[in-house]
Amino acid sequence: MNAPLGAYVDGVGLLGPGLASWDEGAPVLRGVRALVPRPTVLPPPEGLPPAERRRTGSIVKLALAAGQDALRQARAQAAWLPTVFTSSGGDGPNCHEICAELTAQRQLSPTRFHNSVHNAAAGYWGIATGSTAPANALCAHDASFAAGLIEALTQVVTERTAVLLIAYDAPYPEPLHRVRPIPDAFATALLLSPGAGAATLARVEAHWSDAPPTPIAEPLEALRRGIPAARSLPLLQHLARNTVGTVVLEYLEPLQLAVGVIPCR
Repeated sequence: MNAPLGAYVDGVGLLGPGLASWDEGAPVLRGVRALVPRPTVLPPPEGLPPAERRRTGSIVKLALAAGQDALRQARAQAAWLPTVFTSSGGDGPNCHEICAELTAQRQLSPTRFHNSVHNAAAGYWGIATGSTAPANALCAHDASFAAGLIEALTQVVTERTAVLLIAYDAPYPEPLHRVRPIPDAFATALLLSPGAGAATLARVEAHWSDAPPTPIAEPLEALRRGIPAARSLPLLQHLARNTVGTVVLEYLEPLQLAVGVIPCR
């Protein structure tokens, strides 16, 4: 990018270990409440009809929960809102089940197959929210959050429209877990807008950097290192603390993504 990509953050969603929502997680990120270690609890997916709700896996539940949390914070509607979904690997449990079925009976259920595509969460989001706006689904391994942020910011700047970014990752079962050891489920969402409004928290500006990624204090640092979507935590911490600063997020080496934060409250 020749110039920084900028946008305003109107809402934040969060779901992870000991972080049940943005309202519950923000005090932890501010340092005024300790992180209580406990596995991520996936809520039932809001808005889906019963048949679709039964078919969803952890990835869809994660994405919907974080996205809807961000919309609640911003008091925004999803129907008109373009979305960017980003995950380092998609639905690992479903991939495991497909591999297991292929080694046994070699017959796949249609539900397993349509949940295996990387944009499955985007499809369920459209069903749950009634949104007919464009949706992109990205994957860039451990750089997936930064890649999604670049895509969302680019859309905000070029199209002059608000965009909802949703980043999520969940554990793989064994034996896949041995080669991709994601310890728990984590998701975050950012509602990005081209202009400031009543709900705006901060302005963010992204540009390339060769500085090392920004660490944070333990035990949140263990989450940041262990879960690709949690690479967002240094940025989320600045948003929670309402502080000015710049964080560096992992991208594709040798490039990193530096994100400046300027509070609007």
